Amino acid sequence: MKRQELLNRFLSGTDKTGRFIVSSKITGITYFIEPIDNGKPDKLWGDVDPATNKLTGDYGNKVVGAVKEKDSLITKDNGFVNILTFKGSPLGVIDRRDKIYELNKV
Repeated sequence: MKRQELLNRFLSGTDKTGRFIVSSKITGITYFIEPIDNGKPDKLWGDVDPATNKLTGDYGNKVVGAVKEKDSLITKDNGFVNILTFKGSPLGVIDRRDKIYELNKV
């Protein structure tokens, strides 16, 4: 995928995908952040039908703020290197990398 096409896809629908980009002012590195969530059920919440005791409705399930791993745009085929998957805040990881960079710069 061409870089501009990738950027357009990456930054469209960010409220649904949770994707965002961070550029470190310390290292100059640009980080593409993409929350991956494969653990959520199809329906997170709704109304319980008293007759069937099943969850109905589609409330709150439209905007998840993450993508399934199979839908990730951060792949080697798309030109990404140093791909990292972890739990926790991506901003915390970037902050730790910046601090390591600053310590080694001296």
